[in-house]
Amino acid sequence: MKSSLEYSFNIVILGLSITSSWGNGHATTYRGLMRELCARGHRVLFLERDVPWYAANRDLPCPPYGQTELYSNLQDLKERFTKEIQTADLVIVGSYVPEGVAVGEWITSMTKGATAFYDIDTPVTLAKLSRGDTEYLSFDLIPRYQLYLSFTGGPILGRIEQQYGSPMARPLYCSFDPALYYPESHTQKWDLGYMGTYSSDRQPILEKLLLEPARYWQQGRMVVAGPQYPNDIQWPANIERIEHLPPAKHREFYNAQRYTLNITRTDMVQAGYSPSVRLFEAAACGTPIISDYWEGLDTFFKFGTEILVSYTAKDTLRYLQEISETERIAIGDRARQRVLTSHTAAHRAIELESYVLQLLAKQ
Repeated sequence: MKSSLEYSFNIVILGLSITSSWGNGHATTYRGLMRELCARGHRVLFLERDVPWYAANRDLPCPPYGQTELYSNLQDLKERFTKEIQTADLVIVGSYVPEGVAVGEWITSMTKGATAFYDIDTPVTLAKLSRGDTEYLSFDLIPRYQLYLSFTGGPILGRIEQQYGSPMARPLYCSFDPALYYPESHTQKWDLGYMGTYSSDRQPILEKLLLEPARYWQQGRMVVAGPQYPNDIQWPANIERIEHLPPAKHREFYNAQRYTLNITRTDMVQAGYSPSVRLFEAAACGTPIISDYWEGLDTFFKFGTEILVSYTAKDTLRYLQEISETERIAIGDRARQRVLTSHTAAHRAIELESYVLQLLAKQ
């Protein structure tokens, strides 16, 4: 789908990572957005800080769209890319970029075009600011960005504008690539699976909604994929552990499950309106989703027909054991149709274009 704009934008994105998906969900989002922006005729340069943990785990070292460059530190960034920053139509700085405040201050003082902060972790970011933690964003910096792009929608956008002084806060949710995520005829190895990096606030929900059902239903086959889980976790014998799954393996993983479990970070639950990348990817594969509850979830999927909400281990077991195979497949199919019509990376590229046009109209 080519851009309907009369001209293309020159865009620079400074993000946590696009070359490595290890231990982060940022790479998947940036890959999809960058690919679709380029497909629509825009020029995109992605700048990534070269850090050892991503260097050792690069599953896409040379993205085949736009231009990707690594920089070693802030000084290296300034010495090599000042011209690109100055002449860009739009510069986007993402959450968790190393030395993000210093980067943002430099960007907003140098760029002649529009500037945006892309918060892939909005509730976490605001919680950090309330504690005085300015790891990658400060109170003073928010009003300097002309646009605040947020993974979280709903009421929090008004708060960003009214309380924090953002000139313009808009949702730019995560997305998926239909060419990578779709149903396949695989032997279903597991009744229920979960994929996510270990998080102390998610672990009690994982215990309640997956580990406890696994202990009760010992015939059930479960799987948990993701890094950084402590060694002292007592995994039931019918739960398989996978340390890390690169994006190339995600489709196969979802298609090998009867149901998949979605669990949301506490800060995201409290904010609401915070869908995860994994939520859309699983839906795109036609795999029925069992999810924890958060406000706004029903604006993305209809409860009971497109997604199943679980509050207890009994809820999870009821879904696994009592829903007919026909209805199970229908739930997955309906969720897939929902995300295909609203939540692809192409949709996000179009939304970003519309925001930039709004900024240009104000100038």
